Amino acid sequence: MKKRGSKILICFIFLLALFAPTGFAEETKVDLAEDASSAILIERDTGTVLFEKEADKKLPPASMTKIMTMLLIMEALDEGKIKINDKVRTSELAASMGGSQIFLEAGEEMTVDEMLRGIAIASGNDASVAMAEHIAGSHDGFIEMMNNKAKELGLQNTSFKNPTGLPAAEHYSTARDMAIMAKELLKYDSITKYTGVYEDYLRENTDKKFWLVNTNRLVKFYPGVDGIKTGFTNEAKYCLTATAKKDGMRVIAVVMGAPTPKDRNRQITKMLDFAFSQYRTHPMYERNQPLSKVKVSKGDKSTINAVTSEPISLLTKKGESVDDVEQEIIINENSKAPINKGDELGKLILKKGDKILVESPLVANTEVKAATWWNLLKRTIGDFAKYSN
Repeated sequence: MKKRGSKILICFIFLLALFAPTGFAEETKVDLAEDASSAILIERDTGTVLFEKEADKKLPPASMTKIMTMLLIMEALDEGKIKINDKVRTSELAASMGGSQIFLEAGEEMTVDEMLRGIAIASGNDASVAMAEHIAGSHDGFIEMMNNKAKELGLQNTSFKNPTGLPAAEHYSTARDMAIMAKELLKYDSITKYTGVYEDYLRENTDKKFWLVNTNRLVKFYPGVDGIKTGFTNEAKYCLTATAKKDGMRVIAVVMGAPTPKDRNRQITKMLDFAFSQYRTHPMYERNQPLSKVKVSKGDKSTINAVTSEPISLLTKKGESVDDVEQEIIINENSKAPINKGDELGKLILKKGDKILVESPLVANTEVKAATWWNLLKRTIGDFAKYSN
């Protein structure tokens, strides 16, 4: 497929100083997670690793599994496959889940919004299975979706056997893979309206009113923390994938295999403190920002916007900044209908000289259906009239 590139020089009001993504982690000699089996700290927009310890070690993720479950829920909402007020029926299987739950009864219905609150705040296994069946049609079908999404994200050290994180053979992930999943989930800004809530209620107008308390205590006790997911089983010990935002910079910290919840929270806190004291981001683009028009052949629309698929920033150490950054937009030519919302249309590259700083997909901002013969005829007549005048 041929590609065309347009280069635009962006001059910022900053001085020169940029680091390779791996350079930050290499400079960090202090052990920020001494009591954890595995840990990682990344900046969300760039994915730059700021600290890591045994980050590719395969371990049971416990309820951090629900990060992938929530990601697939948010994708389904974004694509219009489900709606936030849809009613979700609880099956016998969903109601039978043990561990953390919101005590759904077989046949009970809740909205997607209520189920998502039950998953994000209270880590409800029953709500997770109910949503899995609602989206995929079956529990097994959803597990297949989870593993397919993991492959799409390039996660080579992750295998899912359920949407809950309950113990199962060959159900594992790594700190690095959990951070990548969290990075993808945080593309959807509205998710933190769920994961960042400390307490809430379900069934408020009934005699079965249920109090939700966030299993992530840092949401209440660390300023800027607004997610994402804790985990615990006897095998996994205490795990947490946390995110916090301060002064425009969002970071993700993962700890797996901590001996106690106090150790887990202390180590996450140390990583967050380190990130916010040492680094800063320079925001470039928001998610869904149009950067190019793309011609579409044989579609019910002749052009479509190529938009950013995620927030785009550059990262530096504090006191340092960027200058002379070159932008390259590469658009796939001969885009042909049908095109789904979110389909990749090209990519955005930010670089300085020959060094690539950011490379991120540009995607379709809407759906383009295949044109009918009548659409094509009207377009042909319109073009003829335009050029004959």
